[in-house]
Amino acid sequence: MTAVSAVEAALAQRRRRWRPVLWLLLAAVLVVVFIALGLIIRVLQSGTPYYSDDDQHFRFGSIGAEVASGIPYKVWQALPVLFPEDFPAGDYSSFGFLYDGTGDLPIGISKRRVSGVDLVWFNCAVCHAGTYRESEEDAPQIVTGMPAHQLDLHGFTTVVLGAASDPRMAPDSLRTAMTEAGVGLGPIESILWNVAVFPRLREGMIARASRLQPLLDRQPDWAHGRVDTFNPYKVLEFDWPTDTLSEQEVVGASDFPSIFLQGPRADMQLHWDGNNPSLAERNLSAALGAGVTPETVDHGSIERVAEWLLDLEPPTSPHQPNADAVARGFDIYMRDCASCHGWQSPDGYVFEGDLLGDITPLDEVGTDPNRLHSYTQAFRDQQVSELFKDTPHAFRQFQKTDGYANAPLDGLWLRGPYLHNGSVPTLADLLTPSPERPKTFVRGGDVIDPLGGFISPPCTTEAACFDTATRGNSNMGHVWGTDLDAPGKSDLIAYLLTF
Repeated sequence: MTAVSAVEAALAQRRRRWRPVLWLLLAAVLVVVFIALGLIIRVLQSGTPYYSDDDQHFRFGSIGAEVASGIPYKVWQALPVLFPEDFPAGDYSSFGFLYDGTGDLPIGISKRRVSGVDLVWFNCAVCHAGTYRESEEDAPQIVTGMPAHQLDLHGFTTVVLGAASDPRMAPDSLRTAMTEAGVGLGPIESILWNVAVFPRLREGMIARASRLQPLLDRQPDWAHGRVDTFNPYKVLEFDWPTDTLSEQEVVGASDFPSIFLQGPRADMQLHWDGNNPSLAERNLSAALGAGVTPETVDHGSIERVAEWLLDLEPPTSPHQPNADAVARGFDIYMRDCASCHGWQSPDGYVFEGDLLGDITPLDEVGTDPNRLHSYTQAFRDQQVSELFKDTPHAFRQFQKTDGYANAPLDGLWLRGPYLHNGSVPTLADLLTPSPERPKTFVRGGDVIDPLGGFISPPCTTEAACFDTATRGNSNMGHVWGTDLDAPGKSDLIAYLLTF
């Protein structure tokens, strides 16, 4: 063998020795590139599902709340597994959230993918979808646009805030719970979650709890179907420390309103206290209350909902009162009530009345003052000066008022309990002198009461009891009709049951 051939043979042998190593190195590089590309592609993914049907969009479409306020979808699905003691039904129906069978999220919870992670949080329907039954044996009928009278938002909020500091929210146990819930992490997802999601999740939840929990500690339970509209807004959006809120303003829970037939309400004084006549500003303010921020808001989605609500009619009342009584009740109503509230005709609701949509001063209406006092001049001034500043969406028409607005009564049969704070169970109770109205009762039922509203039985446990002696829950005031004789009240109720 020549010297040249010996060198070539040695080189060939060396190449054969290194070839497996080179292939392994190449494979490792390809794996790293594949993982990196997978992560990049996933992180770049953002968007939200589109619903062609307006009702489905209202129920599940995103308004932009997920980005700043939401939690990962897989964490949402895992919470009932992690905290079974707080979810006795095994899902969010434990807090009165509604499921319509079209997906695994309840009505009012939307999904948006942000930097590769699916987040979920509230949309408009969380506060404005409820159920009714004509009897205990009937299946619940879901009505979008009615108040979410069954929703225990205070209980839900308390559980989520408490979860922030619970050891079960540690990554290992949370990962196990996600797998048990059927939403486990894939290999590439695991890398993303380990690097970015797990570290930020708990930190964000603890930060939110540190701001909101002190407020809840100063308030009574909101009760089913109610929410404090503006105080959480102060501490979360404006970062006001809870201890700076005055004693007069710190309690402000009131009922979720119905949102049927918004078109005829244009230019009326909106919100319970009539603090804004603009539908667009009212809608945007409500979206902020649901967790949207000026930076994350989806204006197109909100405007689509607003357009749909302009002529969304409530379902026809199932009550069938005596026709003669209805006719007599109509006369009483037109004499005593129509100027403030409009009236119901056989062809639909008539939005006419000299005082309809105006504000009745607190000292005249006499109802609970706390919701009115919770909306302060200082809060109004910051709304107008800061929110959506220098944009077409800037707030301009908010104002501090001295009472509550005279609202139309369309869909009245779906709007119990009554008064702005839901402190009076039935229409018959509303026509009873204030001191004689029920002092305690259970809210959240959906079987309609033949006297208007929903059956609200007496309290049997303290936890479920709505006590009108609790601050913010007063059932006093709105005494119109309480001086009618018994036949007059019966006839007026018969007419009101047709709304």
